[in-house]
Amino acid sequence: MFFSRQDKSSGHMGVLGTVGTIGMQLVAATFVGLAMGYFLDKWLGTDPWLLIIFLLLGIVTGFRDVYREAMRLQRRSEEEGSGPGAGTR
Repeated sequence: MFFSRQDKSSGHMGVLGTVGTIGMQLVAATFVGLAMGYFLDKWLGTDPWLLIIFLLLGIVTGFRDVYREAMRLQRRSEEEGSGPGAGTR
């Protein structure tokens, strides 16, 4: 009895941990793009242009990763049948 309850809560904690990393993915991708653009601008002397381009690429990549992770979580939720409104349709 105790172990079945622990397995259920650990599944929820896994989802909570995954959701918690989604925001970090967005920030990390944006920061990496910003850093790459900054250092390439300093190295090549193309002051604002590469910074802007790589910043935008980092933001787009971050949102793409967040979207993919959200879709993966939704698929997992639907497969387990624990999604909101499961069984009402």
